[in-house]
Amino acid sequence: MNLYLLRHAIAEERSGSSPAGDAQRRLTQEGARKMRRIAKGMKASKLSFDLILTSPYPRARETATIVAETFGAVKKVELAPALAPHGNPKQLIDDLHRHHPDRKHVLLVGHEPYLSRLISLLLTGDTRMVINLKKGGWCKLTTEKLQYGRCANLEWLIAPAQMKRMKS
Repeated sequence: MNLYLLRHAIAEERSGSSPAGDAQRRLTQEGARKMRRIAKGMKASKLSFDLILTSPYPRARETATIVAETFGAVKKVELAPALAPHGNPKQLIDDLHRHHPDRKHVLLVGHEPYLSRLISLLLTGDTRMVINLKKGGWCKLTTEKLQYGRCANLEWLIAPAQMKRMKS
């Protein structure tokens, strides 16, 4: 399986300390513009996705939608509550096995530090490895058998500035 993990693009600033407010933050105009450029770079890499799973938070959904529109894959987008910032990685993996067992190219769109911890878990078996996944940054992991724990190899980790420079 090729597993791609993408952090949402630049979002509105947090207002207050309410978790409900954080959950409703959307992409800024600049974030959406940069994500469209990044998505074009992703497409130029000749990638394809069987499935795009996104956190239910608006900023992640908007990021996933931009990518899906660029790839002509809007019907492949599904909400995954386990990708929310305080979601459960084990539940995410179980859901992938249960509902999408034959998918070979899966894009996960979510948040930090959740995604870095998931990457660490799949590469090392624990969540202590420090990874700096910037907004709009993404990585590719490969695995023969996705499981909770060490099961994957890191193919690449790309900063958003690198993707924006790729030509479509």
